[in-house]
Amino acid sequence: MKATGIVRRIDDLGRVVIPKEIRRTMRIREGDPLEIYTDNDGEVIFKKYSPIGELGAFAAQYAEVLYKTGGYPVVVCDRDHVIAVSGIPKKEVLERRVSPGLEEIMEQRKLYSLSSEDVRRLHPVEGVDRYAIVAAPIIAAGDVCGSILFLAGDNGAMSTDTEVKLIATAAAFLGKQMEE
Repeated sequence: MKATGIVRRIDDLGRVVIPKEIRRTMRIREGDPLEIYTDNDGEVIFKKYSPIGELGAFAAQYAEVLYKTGGYPVVVCDRDHVIAVSGIPKKEVLERRVSPGLEEIMEQRKLYSLSSEDVRRLHPVEGVDRYAIVAAPIIAAGDVCGSILFLAGDNGAMSTDTEVKLIATAAAFLGKQMEE
């Protein structure tokens, strides 16, 4: 753990304010769920809760099948990080942060599809040169909890209706799995 040097008092209702700098750095937004852990040393640890993170193994299997079906590398993300990948080396993208562009697509709850008219390409993962050809938010119980996308392969193809439908179906399926 890293000490921040920031001290906060608990108010009369048992609440503590997480400083704005920490919320910004850790991408904690209003309404985000936090898990609370304690240990024997008296430490209380807050961790961002990722509901889709609990489906990590399942999402990885689904990404593998989707890669074999669609032929493009597949990435599954929660709202902040990549949780599953198939079709490219895992260590290249796993656990990396999602880009502000992908965050915006998730916030707007819209499907992204690369077309020949697009001048700017969506690079969904920070520090990774590959761009997305299709991306869809994963919505469970009315809340956006992540996204699933096809990355461009080595041939630099544009998206077709087939890729769009595969990713939209995958997003809807993972959303339903999270609701159960």
